[in-house]
Amino acid sequence: MSKDYIATARRVLEIESRALLSLVDAVDSSFNAACERLLACSGRVIVTGMGKSGHVANKIAATLASTGTPSFFVHPAEASHGDLGMITAADAVLALSNSGETAEVLTIIPVIKRKGATLISMTGRPESTLARLSDVHLNVAISEEACPLNLAPTSSTTAALAMGDALAIALLEARGFTAEDFALSHPGGSLGRRLLLTVNDVMHSGERLPSVRDTVKLTEALLEMTRKGLGMTTVCDAEGRLVGVFTDGDLRRLLDKDFDVRTTAIAEVMNHTPITIAPGHLAAEALQIMESRKINGLIVCDAQQRAVGALNMHDMLRAGVV
Repeated sequence: MSKDYIATARRVLEIESRALLSLVDAVDSSFNAACERLLACSGRVIVTGMGKSGHVANKIAATLASTGTPSFFVHPAEASHGDLGMITAADAVLALSNSGETAEVLTIIPVIKRKGATLISMTGRPESTLARLSDVHLNVAISEEACPLNLAPTSSTTAALAMGDALAIALLEARGFTAEDFALSHPGGSLGRRLLLTVNDVMHSGERLPSVRDTVKLTEALLEMTRKGLGMTTVCDAEGRLVGVFTDGDLRRLLDKDFDVRTTAIAEVMNHTPITIAPGHLAAEALQIMESRKINGLIVCDAQQRAVGALNMHDMLRAGVV
């Protein structure tokens, strides 16, 4: 007989959804107190927990750290064998235990209290030892686990994880944490690339910048475009100031006209009003300009309107900005 896995999945999700909804009503002034303690913390937030609670604690620490609250995870068993040295009086400890009676966590509580670190706990039993010893207790009690035996941590870990997210986002908003701040913690991610890369980081410059004088013939401009492979060339005056641009698109539009590439001056056929951007602007801004103007390339100019670089959509793709 085949088992109805879909029905099981739906039952699990419904049970855990109810657990989260009940958690909404459980949020009270203790949550405010926890946030105020964490904001006032001049050190780090150390998150700890054993077993499944430890896995959740590790994720909460990572979320706090990436959203503006310096934090790391300490395993409670390892803490009893030297890692308690990581905790100072300036720190705050966030301890997770659904029962509130986890031996490895309770063992380190006296040392945490003696050090003078703030202790915030997250348990499913407000009357537990850990809850009573804490400066602030966050109640994450649930009515049932999603496990049919009501044993495997399922709804309880979901509730603790969600409460950790609530803490992280509350602190994020209180600190005025921005997308740019987030990118500084995620330079390897796509968001980091979009927010941290500047035009200067991705543009072609120096010998890689296609450039011709405004006095040359079209032939020389086409040769420069071929050499540099950007599908365009800047056109500059004797002082290096940008006076125009010529692109592959401009060449295609000329094909319907009667002209001689050897005798036609580049000044006659170039675009006299090219769209430009400054080198210090974000690469994401350059991408937005190209997309809104429906162009594939952009010239980079300094404050004196000298052409110092060029970039195209392929550069954006390679840099991961798109």
